[in-house]
Amino acid sequence: MLSHLLIKNYALIEHLEMDPDTALNTITGETGAGKSIMLGAIGLLMGNRADTKALYNPDEKCVIEGLFKVSGYLIENLFEEADLDYDSTCVVRREISPSGKSRAFVNDTPVTLDILRRVTSHLMDIHSQHDSILLGSNEYQLEIVDTYAQNDALLRQYRIDYRTYRLKQEAYERLLSETATMKKEFDYNSFLYEELHKLELQTDEQELLEQELTILENAEDIKERLQLSSDYLDNAEQSVVVYLKNVVNNLNYVTRLTDRFSQLRDRAQSALIELRDLANEINTEEDNIETNDARVEVIRERLNLIYQLQTKHAVKTVAELLVIQADLEKKVSKILNSDAELALAKAENEAAFEQLMTSADALSASRREANPEIEERVGSLLADLGMPNASLKISLEAGKPTDTGVDTVSFLFSANKGVKNQQLKNVASGGEFSRLMMAIKYILASKRSLPTIIFDEIDTGVSGEIAIKMGNMMRDMAHSHQIIAITHLHQIAAQGKAHYFVYKDNSGNRTVSRVKKLSFNERVQEIAQMIGGNNPSASVLKNAKELLSQKASS
Repeated sequence: MLSHLLIKNYALIEHLEMDPDTALNTITGETGAGKSIMLGAIGLLMGNRADTKALYNPDEKCVIEGLFKVSGYLIENLFEEADLDYDSTCVVRREISPSGKSRAFVNDTPVTLDILRRVTSHLMDIHSQHDSILLGSNEYQLEIVDTYAQNDALLRQYRIDYRTYRLKQEAYERLLSETATMKKEFDYNSFLYEELHKLELQTDEQELLEQELTILENAEDIKERLQLSSDYLDNAEQSVVVYLKNVVNNLNYVTRLTDRFSQLRDRAQSALIELRDLANEINTEEDNIETNDARVEVIRERLNLIYQLQTKHAVKTVAELLVIQADLEKKVSKILNSDAELALAKAENEAAFEQLMTSADALSASRREANPEIEERVGSLLADLGMPNASLKISLEAGKPTDTGVDTVSFLFSANKGVKNQQLKNVASGGEFSRLMMAIKYILASKRSLPTIIFDEIDTGVSGEIAIKMGNMMRDMAHSHQIIAITHLHQIAAQGKAHYFVYKDNSGNRTVSRVKKLSFNERVQEIAQMIGGNNPSASVLKNAKELLSQKASS
């Protein structure tokens, strides 16, 4: 629950601090004094969008901080999922700089607005007049039913199954589309693949063929040059080998006289052996070179096919052609195997849908089971709130699966006997909305582990005995929840265990909103003024004192 609230530099609030009571807190004040400003500041803690125009002093940052006691509310997992430190005391802070930059912190850890909303939605529930408008929305009505039925676990499982089904459905539809497109291109891709496949291309064959063709096309010239090289080495009368033999013989002679020249002799001998070996290899290569016009034609035809395919596919190497061939093979193979792949995807999609509908049925059954109880309890509370003939009927209609299930919920309301229940937004007045919302919030309070509930003028359109009963309901709720009620009715203000008064301070150069916790005598005066105006009579003051005394003794 909220144990301390700090608001600095926000709208008309220069500096405000309050320590709400653990039970029912009532807040009163003149219109425009700043009650809605306080609610706006708390809204920033809940993750609402910030606006620099709301800064009291545009040159200083705005700070809103709430200190919450959260022990016993079973929200440790929420902090773990958000990677936040958990403590029995949780500090939530929002800062808005003069430049417009907004920062949020939970236990001094910077967080995104999304995480801030997730955390604070488990700490506070704010009812405003906007919620009364929301009450006419089918989505909000469904949320009410799920909250009462405590469908969190069922909804969580359904949404897991819904996401799985959507993924399977998208995969199946994507495969259908891809298969249809590929089938249109199947004949062409098959032709391209066969054209490449039948060539049995090898990665390095183009280079080898081009080299072989060069040799064949120049065979006579190459053969002649090799023959000349061989003659220069060994066959001519004055060949290199003949001269080198003479060198070896001369070095042999001098080596017999002295070992000093033995290394030179050995080197010359090695050179002679190498040259003879070189001459033999040249002779061999020369013997292997021959003209072959038929082979030339074969190679030219092969290379021409390769060149044509490279041009056709806009590539320059055989390796690239082989990549294209492999890709075409996959496409062709996929079509050939598409029936089996589609059948598998369809089966997975149908299985996911079946699981989804199982979860949907469980969720719908829980909602159907809760609806009569909601109708009965709300009807009973509305009777207590001065609407004995009012009735609420909850219609549940099945449709296509959505993120919230297959159900559309409609609240059908009638305030008068014999009048057919109709869509809530079409038949309820402002006061009826307020009482209906009060009844709903009352029955939901026992279903939610929420530390703090804030009511912003939920008493709109009611007065007298009904207001007293609303105040009693808030006091009952305050046995298990901290309640903060902004009200303009003295019957509700008197029910508070703590009473705060919001007022404008015009003593300085600029109007400032302030809040003070009222003492018993100050409460008597404030409630008397709410009953009888600024100058309440003695009887009105007595009436106010009796209201507070009745609350204290009850």
